[in-house]
Amino acid sequence: MDGILITIYRTVLGFAFLLMLMRLLGKKQLGELTFFNYATGIAMGNIIGDMVVHKEITVWESLASLSFWALAVFGIEFLNRHSPLLTKLTKSQPTIVIKKGQIMQKELKRMQMSMDDLLMLLRISAVFDITEVEYAVMEPNGQLSVLKKPLKDSVTKEDLNIPPEAPQYLPAMLISNGEKIDQPFKEYSLSDEWLDQQLKSAGYQDVKEVFFAQLQDDGEVFFVKKERSS
Repeated sequence: MDGILITIYRTVLGFAFLLMLMRLLGKKQLGELTFFNYATGIAMGNIIGDMVVHKEITVWESLASLSFWALAVFGIEFLNRHSPLLTKLTKSQPTIVIKKGQIMQKELKRMQMSMDDLLMLLRISAVFDITEVEYAVMEPNGQLSVLKKPLKDSVTKEDLNIPPEAPQYLPAMLISNGEKIDQPFKEYSLSDEWLDQQLKSAGYQDVKEVFFAQLQDDGEVFFVKKERSS
């Protein structure tokens, strides 16, 4: 029974102390979630977890470690406001992944980000057709900021009282990094012969030459040529 009470005491004390530190560190620690903030939160949680589980670690040792960690974070945040170099080390910079409608293949590769990942983030931003995008920026907190092309973000059919037309297809990825994606071909009953025709019409001899291909809602195919590795 004494062991249970001691565990409860350690848990309540650790929770209260961690909550106080989180509030002192500010909303950035909870809301911004940059990589540095995320790692800091995990480290602090592990310190409290060790204090609760491992009885050989005293409460004061754990709280001292947690306090020192919080002071280090305070120090880093203070230095970040005065040192651009340190800011680059602790906070990653925004990365442009689509520029003037062009997919930045090297940036995607550098971030180990696939076209599936990019399309998912675009859909979260309510963009299903990648050809509508003028700029897309990957923010340090992992969110994607999207700027649509001017013609795609202007007057709507509703504004002109034009009856809307139902899309023929939901935009779907057909090719990713030279590899054919089978799922949309099965879903829309598209054949390999149809794909070969589309490739030849766009000036491609082989699917390996294509970095990305998307079936548009009107049945047309949007192609992006694979860049040569430097």
